[in-house]
Amino acid sequence: MAPLSRQSDQANFMNGLGRGQDRDDTIEEQVRTDRLHQLFRQSFAAILGSYLAAAMLCWLCWDRLDQRIMLVWLVTLGVSSLLRIKMFMEWFRCPYSERTPERWERRYWITLVLSASIWGGGAFALIPTDDRLSQVLVMLFTVGMSVSAVSCYSAYRAMTVASISLVLMPCTLWLLWQPSSMQVGIAIAVLVFSTFVFSATRKLSGALEKAFRLTRQMERAHSISTRAAQTDELTGLMNRRAFFERAQVLYAQCRHNQQPLCALMMDMDHFKQINDTYGHQAGDQVLRQIGGVISASFRQTDVYGRLGGEEFAVLLPNTSLETARAIAEQLIKAISGLAAEPVKGLSASLGVASTHDHDQDLHGLMNMADKALYRAKAQGRNQVALAE
Repeated sequence: MAPLSRQSDQANFMNGLGRGQDRDDTIEEQVRTDRLHQLFRQSFAAILGSYLAAAMLCWLCWDRLDQRIMLVWLVTLGVSSLLRIKMFMEWFRCPYSERTPERWERRYWITLVLSASIWGGGAFALIPTDDRLSQVLVMLFTVGMSVSAVSCYSAYRAMTVASISLVLMPCTLWLLWQPSSMQVGIAIAVLVFSTFVFSATRKLSGALEKAFRLTRQMERAHSISTRAAQTDELTGLMNRRAFFERAQVLYAQCRHNQQPLCALMMDMDHFKQINDTYGHQAGDQVLRQIGGVISASFRQTDVYGRLGGEEFAVLLPNTSLETARAIAEQLIKAISGLAAEPVKGLSASLGVASTHDHDQDLHGLMNMADKALYRAKAQGRNQVALAE
């Protein structure tokens, strides 16, 4: 028995590792989705803001810069803004289940790079060679756009860095190669500023990702703890409390829809003798196998659980008494066919009751099935008895 036990423990350990890896993968996918949702929620204003900034710059420098370049820039930027607005409209209109990173991240990247390139390229085309005031204004607006990118794309550091680089770097690099010390000083100051911004984006995006992951992990832990509180540890079925909570809801639904509800009460035959003869470990193994049979035998709409000891209960909604009896007979046959070494000759008795012929509450229904169960035991066990 020891080698088999070690093999079983190893298999359970490997299965646990696999389930743990699946849970980690699920959390990572949820974090990616959370980041994407955050990106769409907080960056919609960037579309209008980037265009207004360009329009304001052109208005301030209308008499100082090339007006044809400004008009071409505004029209081109307007087209890219309309493309981004179209993407956002499709996002908000599509079902929640389709808002996945695989579908939307690439599209967002394309529109972002296009818009940022147009903004940075337009500012570079506008910057004059001999008007220091206009140069300062252009740089002021490009720096302002860079600061706004931090707040708009904070969930994605790579997007923030790309947006800042495409908007800020063309004019900055141009100033860096100018003969004036003031122009070079402005470029160096912008580069130093960019270094601090890039560092801040790393910390901000990391903090957001940790917050998303912590939230999902807390949700997962709460779900696991809730399920553990409702699950019988030995069989994996619902425990007594969870069974009656779900049963009350199911009973109310059947009564509202005027559907019959059948109750099955099952008790293992001679279970005390199994524990006394083979030990409680063998008895626990029998109960585990019974739990597996019950889990595999009923529908998702059915409610089933372990009430305690070797007693189990099942509720079958919208099921006739004859159908419930046939199901109970099949369940007895499945149990009698179990091989739970060293235990031999497993059997169970079942009582069946229905609300179809009796107007009663849930506890009354369960009591009738319980009385039928005791009658099945009194008549020789390993059989099904219907409620009188």
